[in-house]
Amino acid sequence: MTAPISESWTRIEKWLAVYAPATYAALAPPADPADIAAAERVIGRPLLKPLVVSLLRHDGFLDPFQGSLLPGRYRWISAREIAAAWQLLTGFYDKCEADERGKEADNDFMKLGFSSVLYGHPQLIPIARDLGGGHVVLDHRPGADRGLVHEAEAVEGVMRGSHEMWASLLTFMEAIATSLETFRPLNGNMPAVDEEQRLYWDCIPLHNDRTLLRS
Repeated sequence: MTAPISESWTRIEKWLAVYAPATYAALAPPADPADIAAAERVIGRPLLKPLVVSLLRHDGFLDPFQGSLLPGRYRWISAREIAAAWQLLTGFYDKCEADERGKEADNDFMKLGFSSVLYGHPQLIPIARDLGGGHVVLDHRPGADRGLVHEAEAVEGVMRGSHEMWASLLTFMEAIATSLETFRPLNGNMPAVDEEQRLYWDCIPLHNDRTLLRS
């Protein structure tokens, strides 16, 4: 049975406080419920409950240079950042959709850069990002994929991971907590701490377990 997200956060916080206090100190305080409500108005739909619970625990990450809480060098983003990132990515999606309908894209990058029309889909809500512009998105679409977590970036598009950690935000957070506590790799990433007591993740070469989402 998957643990509640609040329990996983407690485990992660305890580990960070002992082993990576610089990263622990960079966790943002709880989100203002008004900011969550404002993000939902911008997006035009309620955020899934696990995401809301997570934001009410930590509203993103204060300093992207104080470590990577998530494998793949991702950091949580705040409710306000979620709304801003959603607006940016859905703008890309609209341009891709226009190109699919035979309309002229704004430039050659738009024509060639996105390998999946799902990139920036309005019901794929960004919840974390890396310094290179890639995102982790939470699937809000109705149906079998609802609640799944995916990686998304402009060149490869939206990727579905086969590892169980991607099955939901609950399993995602629980898997991170377990990896930290056991110092065992997670989906090709090994938790480590640098000299400044910041958490980072070493990449372990593995076969590609991601498939491109196209529909």
